[in-house]
Amino acid sequence: MDKVGRKQRPELLSQQVTGARYFFLNLAPTRGARVGPALGGRELCNPDYRIIRETYAYDGLEYVTEGAGWVELDGRRHPLGPGAVFAYGRATRCEIQTDPARPMVKYFVCLTGGAAARRLARAGVAPGGLQVLAAHAELRGLFEDLIHEGQRPGRLALELCAARLELLLLKIEEHIRAGARGEDPARERFLRCKALIEERAEKLVTLEEIAAAAGLEVSSICRLFRRHHDCSPYQHLLRRKMTLAAEHLVENGGLVKEAAQRVGFSDPYHFSRCFKAVHGVAPRDLLRYRRTG
Repeated sequence: MDKVGRKQRPELLSQQVTGARYFFLNLAPTRGARVGPALGGRELCNPDYRIIRETYAYDGLEYVTEGAGWVELDGRRHPLGPGAVFAYGRATRCEIQTDPARPMVKYFVCLTGGAAARRLARAGVAPGGLQVLAAHAELRGLFEDLIHEGQRPGRLALELCAARLELLLLKIEEHIRAGARGEDPARERFLRCKALIEERAEKLVTLEEIAAAAGLEVSSICRLFRRHHDCSPYQHLLRRKMTLAAEHLVENGGLVKEAAQRVGFSDPYHFSRCFKAVHGVAPRDLLRYRRTG
């Protein structure tokens, strides 16, 4: 998101945020470019977060995952809270403000392409519109995947992120339609637990810690995963830890014990066994591939 200063000078990103993570892919698309991501990210709003803008350089989509606030789109004000998804066009007058007592955490993606507004409308959030999704935990993971791909260099980054964006829009459309039919509360609890594990995988160690973070009993979480997933919650946590460890080794190299400590393993030998069980190769083999690939 951008911030507008006292002279109403539009800027690309707000300065009233903390711990932001961004990606930049296609800030100056060619004429006739297909719908795709220009930039995006995750922001924790400061208590004084407020933006006012008359125009913007892109069509955009935002998703609030924590906190509260409000957005005004072309003169119509909407409350914001977890699950709120809204969109704006280049000419949409947009004002956003967080609740200082409950600062928002939100994700956003800016779209390129002349058909961007139509694509957002087809997903159920036309520019100037807002939807509140009852089951929205899955969106956090999809936005995180989009940011991860956008921050990775490579000639295929734009195509990969375009595919991630399309998946995100399809999932939003699916959730909007499911909400119209009536949601499954158990599935929403499962998605919330799954997203929590994926977000905090580096620090979580035991099922008891997962349960405490989710505010549920261990037995309840196990039932949810048996019903909605192909593995147990602990196995999902382990897979996520090993994925993060592999990403660290491929992108940064370093010692195996450093990767182990990064995902909460004090014993590098135990870490290596778990890593090989998940990925089929030892972490040292992955480091060798990084050096020679």
